[in-house]
Amino acid sequence: MDDKTIRPVGPQVDGWVERSRPVRTAKEGIHTRLEPLDVAAHGASLWRAVDGHDAVWTYLAYGPFPNEAAFIEWLKGRAELADPLYFAVVDKATGRSLGCITLMEQRPAVGVIEVGHIFFSPDLQKTPIATEAIALAGRHVFDELGYRRFEWKCDSLNAPSRAAALRFGFAFEGIFRKHLIVKGRNRDTAWFAMTDDDWPKIGAAFDAWLAPANFDGGGVQRRRLAEIRDGL
Repeated sequence: MDDKTIRPVGPQVDGWVERSRPVRTAKEGIHTRLEPLDVAAHGASLWRAVDGHDAVWTYLAYGPFPNEAAFIEWLKGRAELADPLYFAVVDKATGRSLGCITLMEQRPAVGVIEVGHIFFSPDLQKTPIATEAIALAGRHVFDELGYRRFEWKCDSLNAPSRAAALRFGFAFEGIFRKHLIVKGRNRDTAWFAMTDDDWPKIGAAFDAWLAPANFDGGGVQRRRLAEIRDGL
């Protein structure tokens, strides 16, 4: 090839500096608080939320747990980690801890982070609390830390997780075949992401959807999240 041939490259990233890692502080919304995982504060409540619901663990590399003692012992090891950094999802109305999310695969040098190790109890799934948990994580990643990219990955067979990623505004980017072996089984991984260019619209849609005016007296949404986002 002629050395004078112009080869395309990506745009220059001017002024970029390495970002900080996620902060181990609580993040508060209308319906929920994300609290840094503390076994004494959250363990028993989390167990009550997931006990008897083994399907919560189907696509995760751990669980189900035979009893509370085994779950608490596992949780102790997770609470100590910085990557993944665990947060309990707490219902502000009741004080109950209903699930966990983490900020993981942290790459502050290039501004990339993933939300993962998500386990939501049945009482949390498909609720404003669950949606707000992801919104709070996104605000921390983009607005507070200044990252460029926020990722969501899941087993390609995990239809609820894939649907949730799209609903929250993550864009599907493809399938990594034979990506992992989980519990002795092959896992093809579906990749989703949003970027700092996407976030202003996605964040505004979260705010509008979570606003009390978007719910009727029975707590039923007036407009869907995707509908709000598409209208912006």
